[in-house]
Amino acid sequence: MNTDQIVSSAQTKFQQALEHFQSDLKSLRTGRASAAMLDGVTAEAYGVQTPLNQLATITTPEAQLIQISPFDPSNLQAIVTSIRNNQQLGLNPTDDGRVIRLPIPALTEDRRRDIAKQIGQKQEEAMVRLRNARHDALDATGKAKKDKEIGEDDAKRIEKQVDETMNKTRAEVEAAAKAKEVEVMSL
Repeated sequence: MNTDQIVSSAQTKFQQALEHFQSDLKSLRTGRASAAMLDGVTAEAYGVQTPLNQLATITTPEAQLIQISPFDPSNLQAIVTSIRNNQQLGLNPTDDGRVIRLPIPALTEDRRRDIAKQIGQKQEEAMVRLRNARHDALDATGKAKKDKEIGEDDAKRIEKQVDETMNKTRAEVEAAAKAKEVEVMSL
C-alpha cells in the first residue's frame, strides 16, 4: 500500500464516520416534524421487516405534523404498530383508515435532556469510529515502514496528514453536535 492510498483510505473512513453521525442526528426528535425522524423505523409487511419509506410516502404538511400515506392500505396497521412500539420516538400515531398522522408534541425539559444525552452518545460513537480509522491508518503506515516500503520521513508525513484530517473531522462532529444540542434545548 503506498502513501497516498493510506491517507485517502483514512480520509474516506473519516468522511463516512461524519456522514453516519450526521444521519444519526437527523433521526433525533427536536420538536419539529421531519421525515428523517422515521428513517430507522421498520414495519412488518408481507412477512418481512421493511423500512417505512419503502411502504409509504412520508410528508410534513405542518411544522408539528408528519403524514404517512401507505402505498398499500393493508399495511396501515403494521405501520401504526411499529411507530407506537418504537420507544425512542415516543410518538402516538392516529389513522383514518387511509392516512396516518403523527402529531409532534412540544418537548418537555426532561425529554430535551434525554435527547441531549443521546446526542452525546452518538458523538462518542462517532469519535470511536474516527479513532479506529486513525488507528488503522497508523498501523498500515507502521507495517509499510517495517516492510521498508516507505521511509521514516514518509511515515511521519503520513501520520501528520492523518492527524490533521482527523482533527478537522473531529471539529466538524463537535460543531454538528453542539448545533443540534442548541436546537434541542431551545424552546
